[in-house]
Amino acid sequence: MTSTAPPTTDPGAEGPAPLDLAGIFPFPLDGFQLEAIDALNQGHSVVVSAPTGSGKTLVGEYAIHRALAHGQKVFYTTPLKALSNQKLRDFRDQFGEQNVGLMTGDLSVNREASIVVMTTEIFRNMLYAEADEHDDPLADVEAVVLDECHYMNDSQRGTVWEESIIHCPPPVQLVALSATVANAGQLTDWIEKVHGPTQLVISDHRPVPLQFSFCSAKGLHPLLNEQGTGLHPNCKVWRAPKGQKRKGRSPKPPQPEPPPISFVVAQMAEREMLPAIYFIFSRRGCDKAVRDLGVQCLVSPEEQARIRERFTAYSQANPEAVRDGLHADALLRGIAAHHAGVLPAWKELIEELFQQGLVKVVFATETLAAGINMPARSTVISALSKRTERGHRPLMGSEFLQMAGRAGRRGLDSRGYVVTVQSRFEGVREAGHLATSPADPLVSQFTPSYGMVLNLLQRHDLDKARELVERSFGRYLASLDLVEEEDILSQLRLQLGQLEGVAGDVPWEDFENYEKLRGRLREERRLLRILQQQAEETLANELTLALQFASTGTLVSLKSPQLRGRVTPAVIVEKVNGPGQFPLLLCLTDDNLWLLVPCQAVVSLHAELSCLQVDSVTVPELQRGGELRHGDQQSGGLALAVAHMAGRHDMTTPQYDLAGEVLTQARLVQALEQEQEQHPAHRWGDRKQLKKHRRRMEELEEEIEERQRLLHHRANRHWETFLSLLEILQQFGCLEDLEPTEIGRTVAALRGDNELWLGLALMSGHLDDLEPPDLAAVFEAISTEVNRPDLWSGFPPPPAAEEALHDLSGLRRELLRAQERRSVVVPAWWEPELMGLVEAWARGTDWTDLIANTSLDEGDVVRIMRRTVDLLAQVPYCEAISEQLRSKARQALRAINRFPVAEADDLLRQAGELNPATERAA
Repeated sequence: MTSTAPPTTDPGAEGPAPLDLAGIFPFPLDGFQLEAIDALNQGHSVVVSAPTGSGKTLVGEYAIHRALAHGQKVFYTTPLKALSNQKLRDFRDQFGEQNVGLMTGDLSVNREASIVVMTTEIFRNMLYAEADEHDDPLADVEAVVLDECHYMNDSQRGTVWEESIIHCPPPVQLVALSATVANAGQLTDWIEKVHGPTQLVISDHRPVPLQFSFCSAKGLHPLLNEQGTGLHPNCKVWRAPKGQKRKGRSPKPPQPEPPPISFVVAQMAEREMLPAIYFIFSRRGCDKAVRDLGVQCLVSPEEQARIRERFTAYSQANPEAVRDGLHADALLRGIAAHHAGVLPAWKELIEELFQQGLVKVVFATETLAAGINMPARSTVISALSKRTERGHRPLMGSEFLQMAGRAGRRGLDSRGYVVTVQSRFEGVREAGHLATSPADPLVSQFTPSYGMVLNLLQRHDLDKARELVERSFGRYLASLDLVEEEDILSQLRLQLGQLEGVAGDVPWEDFENYEKLRGRLREERRLLRILQQQAEETLANELTLALQFASTGTLVSLKSPQLRGRVTPAVIVEKVNGPGQFPLLLCLTDDNLWLLVPCQAVVSLHAELSCLQVDSVTVPELQRGGELRHGDQQSGGLALAVAHMAGRHDMTTPQYDLAGEVLTQARLVQALEQEQEQHPAHRWGDRKQLKKHRRRMEELEEEIEERQRLLHHRANRHWETFLSLLEILQQFGCLEDLEPTEIGRTVAALRGDNELWLGLALMSGHLDDLEPPDLAAVFEAISTEVNRPDLWSGFPPPPAAEEALHDLSGLRRELLRAQERRSVVVPAWWEPELMGLVEAWARGTDWTDLIANTSLDEGDVVRIMRRTVDLLAQVPYCEAISEQLRSKARQALRAINRFPVAEADDLLRQAGELNPATERAA
């Protein structure tokens, strides 16, 4: 494509005439591209949500052509510096070198150009920077392109996109380009609320359709049915053989053995599915895969000659940036690894050769899926779960789509191939599920920081700052939930009201007292039964012995199953020999019943009463204990005599119930029973139902309170965090009456994970006397984190740097204590293990020697050095920092920022006069 023509205007029209699309894009445009272009022409911002590889970038390119035609500028933002560099190269070829500038953390090139490429972080920093009348960084900017806008989901850096959208001036059009997400409508609605009119353009069309396959040890097979809605009919879901014992504690049955990588690549080569990006979720795995392919060659002799020619030129230009022999040899056979542990320069070489179709297989970690232009015919996804800091988890739908979307080159392939591979943990069922899963929604990662607090208070009062903080996407999503939650709360309150209508007039205090009384009565009755049982056992032996000597006619009280548990008055009429040593007693009851019972059935012996005359009564023949017979008229007279005596004397209370403690307990139980009967609650209706109502009412009250608490937290958590950070800033002298002090303005000028920690360290005076290499070493220790259990460095920490870092420890402790008191979690890095490595590089150690003396990969060392460079580059532009420290920081920056830490292209560029991190002049 060529650069655009000069502005075309129609004298009779109010504004510039629309651009000639055919003159800009020599091919027909898709419907969604035309829709987005039309929205831009109407002056709206746009959110374009479309699959990877569908041509979203063209909308951003149109915004550039349009701005150039209007004599205006465009900022093009990307999430990664590598993407910024790629866009810089593309746009220079497309629009001419003089029209394109670049801003990164450590340099600014041609920043007055019409098109300035930068990371989104740099754009956010620029919005926070002081903009006076003479130097407004967004003067003449017509549009800002937010490429890869779905990066808002990134847990560490997603907040940058939200802050950029919140603080971007309304006249500037936003062009947000996002991969497919589930809630693009919510994102659009939010941007419209905080920025201005915004149109959503959605497309699910892929110019190059995808075909999903599954590779097991048996070969490569189709994964989905023709409709793409489920598994292919030939797919067999593997099940463990019956009776197979599971080893270890894994709840999942073991899967079949994964196919070797060489087998997967050979299967794809046979079917002409190369070039391919083969995603493996570990650097070691990527490097091992290169080794596992052995001597397999995937390129023709002509292609190999072209690779060799380019590789030779690269090696002569960058001898230190050549990977070891194994990877160099693999590259000549069309095979490479691409991950964060590889030098950026080597990665660029791989990307260049892959784009030319010379590298046939790249083993890459998922970072490659993040927008870098490496079109492939196929992508291979080696596993459907990955290890994270929080343990092993399945891939999310969006992660899978992002990787799968790299397949299929527009204009080169009729279809793209996505191959999922049998792994130790997942098989065809999991692969089919992910291949048919929708995209995940964007969530908010907005988090206030020290820098945000200070920058807002530099420009706004507290009320306006709160308004800006509460414009976040997170607050917007919470407000949508608020509506839903308020509906739920209304329903819960309605239920509570209905229950109160049923049970609201019940004095619950009385009810609770009544329940306590019932509980006590149950317990006292239980105790009475125990005391009765103990007395019964004690008296049973005494009664049995006494009965041996009792004469006939003696009155007794009986308790026997035949009498249905009633304590029955009776008279002994005859003693009969029993089966044991004690006799059986033939008794006549007051009901005129004859009963033959053992001695144990007697519960009271009334020896104190006169004996009755029993001789004249005819005795029935009863043979067995427990046998019962009704009396006749003759025995009825005797029965009446028994009843007469029972009427005059208590013959219905067992003797054991007359024991002292039993009597006392019985009186207590009787008193409690009377108290219960007189209690008001005793006369209420269905107490069980009332109790159930009461319990449900309490549950509802608790649920309503918890939901209200959570709602309050979700709606106010960002502001509460803001206020906590504000209090800490006041404690350390950064604010006075909510106005940033000199210390506060210095902290506000910094960018890092904890700007307050960095600012306090730089202003402490402990670093002023350090030599540049030692200063760089301390800067590494306070600005980076390396979370590696196998971390080691052959370079010991330099004594001067170690002492300076030790001097800062008290300050760090005080800051962490202040954060802990206010429940603020912001890391204050402390990484002394690698100070020696940074100092050695700053003193001129050779790169090869440096890498030979550390367990870190080359890419990791570059990342650490670049974080250090980023902080060093900010120092000269901070207000309350000594001139001595500024000067040393400049020297340290020059010492560290050499190839391969600084890219070759960067070294050829002339650094600008502004601090790119904040757009402030020194």
